[in-house]
Amino acid sequence: MKHKGSCHCGAVTFEFEGPEITTGLTCNCSICRRKGATMTEFVISQSDLTITAIEGALSTYAFASNVAKHHFCNRCGIYPFHQTLRKPGYYRANLGCLEGVDVTKLPISVFDGASL
Repeated sequence: MKHKGSCHCGAVTFEFEGPEITTGLTCNCSICRRKGATMTEFVISQSDLTITAIEGALSTYAFASNVAKHHFCNRCGIYPFHQTLRKPGYYRANLGCLEGVDVTKLPISVFDGASL
């Protein structure tokens, strides 16, 4: 199934192939607690993700091991996706950025990222 999403201002758009979204995932690590995002429970391969951004709009924040890459729009500040720590080269998408997904209607799991 094709999923489409964007940041708030539309400077960063993305789409990917993946299963139907029926659940969400939050994380209790220091950055995820502060962002408060709900992510895809499944990971997205780099080959299944297409990212389009206005030149200079997509920024990346990495910390600690610099393996996980947290991508955000530097125009509106929204965080649409990140590259995972435990599976480098794979992504999770922010469900709040996806068209047709109501995060408030989904069961949400919690990942214990604070223990990594």
